[in-house]
Amino acid sequence: MQPPSPTPRLGAIAVLLHEDRFLLVQRGKDPGRGLWGFPGGHVEMGETALAAAVRELKEETGVQARALDYLTNVDVIEPAENGGIAYQYLLAVVICAYESGDPVASDDAAAAEWVPVADVLSNDRQTVKDVADVARLALRHFA
Repeated sequence: MQPPSPTPRLGAIAVLLHEDRFLLVQRGKDPGRGLWGFPGGHVEMGETALAAAVRELKEETGVQARALDYLTNVDVIEPAENGGIAYQYLLAVVICAYESGDPVASDDAAAAEWVPVADVLSNDRQTVKDVADVARLALRHFA
């Protein structure tokens, strides 16, 4: 794991709902190795968070989608053992529309699956922070 950044980092996550299932990935690297969450990653310099969400989705799962809108932001602040901050991210949550592809884990995802809405809302598997809350917001967006 790389040393902590002196400033928060910007990331984007793609929330994709298709046929009453959300696309989730199991993290293959720290932070959060082994936990499930929405696909996503760092926003590159000059890239919008909308574009980053679509790019990361494709890199991690092979699924193609288009960004529809920003849904919310999620703050991730992880304390360090020494009392400082291990890392801090601001994640732009992006609602996406499915276009094509079947999920296949790639890049830093250990697994990628379509997960039924009820399983996501009930925290059926170990997830990163705020997955169920983000899923509820997404469902309201599509209602």
